[in-house]
Amino acid sequence: MDNGIVLPTALAVILIIGGLWSLIVWPPYLIEAYKSPKARDEKGAPTRYLTVNLMKVTTSMLFGLVAIIIGFRGLMG
Repeated sequence: MDNGIVLPTALAVILIIGGLWSLIVWPPYLIEAYKSPKARDEKGAPTRYLTVNLMKVTTSMLFGLVAIIIGFRGLMG
């Protein structure tokens, strides 16, 4: 029984490119969110703005990493 993922090469490459895009694009966005005056309240505590952006970036990067893994597994068969 074969446990490999069977994907057309083009689809595997698209998954890899999409995953790389997520890992490249989101970190600078998070850096800007950290620098924003909306990121901390007057006491220096993180605001909902920072928390939501951190969750958004983390989730997007996790999905990007999973897409890369699936894409490479699809290329390898």
